Amino acid sequence: MKPTRYLPIILLLIALLTTTAHASPITPNDFEGTDSERINQAVALGAKTGQPIVIPRMNNNNGNPRPLWLLDTAILVHSNTLLELENCHLKLSDISRDNFIRSANCGMGITDIKPMTNIHIIGKGRVVLEGADHPRSTGDSAKTLGQRTYGTDTGKEGVSQTGDWRNIGILMAYVENFRIDNIHMEDFHSWAISLERCSKGVMRDLDFAATEHLTIDGKAATFLNQDGIDLRQGCHDITIDTVTGHTGDDLVALTNILNDAKVAGSPDYIMVSKPNNRGQGLDDIRHITIRNVRGHTEGGHHIVRLLNASGLKIHDVIIDGLIDTFGTGKRAKAAIKIGDSNPAWGGVTPLGDTYNIIINNIISRAQHIILIGGSLSESLISNVQKYDAPGDSITYQSGKDYVRNVRVVNVDSLVHSE
Repeated sequence: MKPTRYLPIILLLIALLTTTAHASPITPNDFEGTDSERINQAVALGAKTGQPIVIPRMNNNNGNPRPLWLLDTAILVHSNTLLELENCHLKLSDISRDNFIRSANCGMGITDIKPMTNIHIIGKGRVVLEGADHPRSTGDSAKTLGQRTYGTDTGKEGVSQTGDWRNIGILMAYVENFRIDNIHMEDFHSWAISLERCSKGVMRDLDFAATEHLTIDGKAATFLNQDGIDLRQGCHDITIDTVTGHTGDDLVALTNILNDAKVAGSPDYIMVSKPNNRGQGLDDIRHITIRNVRGHTEGGHHIVRLLNASGLKIHDVIIDGLIDTFGTGKRAKAAIKIGDSNPAWGGVTPLGDTYNIIINNIISRAQHIILIGGSLSESLISNVQKYDAPGDSITYQSGKDYVRNVRVVNVDSLVHSE
């Protein structure tokens, strides 16, 4: 019998062994350094080899196992990253002024952001991302530290005295084909998740816990701009499915605001990419599905907000299934707010800038269920139930002249009788 007869079998076995080794996960417990350094080494290797990166519950750094990973700097995710968070607790350290997770193509001083693709951040079991005990900075770029929002960097020379994009929990820009799944986030320093010019993605099973206020060292501290999920310029073809919990500010927001004076990667704005309008509809927020929202805003803001201005459009959006879980405290100003008359945001948008919006199956005790502060056209509002609050279910704040071809079906108000 010739040995060459066994050659195909040998080659097959080698291929199977290679494939198995190639698919085995990488863990930061295999590396040395700080928790951030070890995680980033694992992520960089996994993106290069195609292996999944697993952050396990136990952090075995220096032979002292503990169920906590302390982040001094952001976890930087690259194209072709599968990051699995396995029953783990990630917390920002007091020396961190950075995101929990950021796409590696953007950051301080990066003015030319190269697109990335195929980034998946998947939680397994109970996954917690928690803000610092003593955050250096909170709030967005319109908030001064120590005056309107908390930050231990208050009054320090050489560091920004306002909030910025580094206060965002998970931040990605120009990423196509992504997934963020099954994560609980609490006491984040500004928006929990913000996406800029991202597309073809899914965010699912996300839970938030933030109130705009904390007690730090026995004193009351204010954390402003604690939104849950924000989609910014150019986001499209995205599904947001099953959002729960409570936030200090808006729970879900689609925010399309122009600011040509800012550049990408600057430390003085809440967007890491340039907040401009590239034209030809590239920066419209479009083709978005938001379903199964069960939560509330602790700060009396909005549960879902759609805001566009200065020629940037929002269109082809479905909001299906919203239950307001408000109990005590400040009731929401609106379950869903569309547009804004405030000149700071560009004022009321022209008819046709916010269109093809379908709103369905809403239950809320907010002051206004649907608050139209800008314009709305070619849209549908149906199956809306207001209870335990006076007033109509739909408020035309900007006037009905800014509403065109909007069909309203089965919209009811049930005023609670004392």
